[in-house]
Amino acid sequence: MTCLHLKEATEPTPLAPYEGGCPECVHDGYQDWVHLRICMDCGYVGCCDSSPRQHMSRHYDGSSHPVMRSYEPSENWKWCFVDEMLGA
Repeated sequence: MTCLHLKEATEPTPLAPYEGGCPECVHDGYQDWVHLRICMDCGYVGCCDSSPRQHMSRHYDGSSHPVMRSYEPSENWKWCFVDEMLGA
């Protein structure tokens, strides 16, 4: 079972390369992000909730973009913030 947000999510163009790390953390002089996520609506790249600043969740809070996916090279999953559902 999956939600409509996950079904409709399309692959975005990343606004930052994976190798660069979390753009906001890097900009602020931090290098302690854990994993990166990408917004499926706009391509924003931010750090995960296990990271101290949780930039992807903050992005959702400010934008209401419902779906993000892992931006880790070996991971292929998505998360819907609205319906709190995991998808592939």
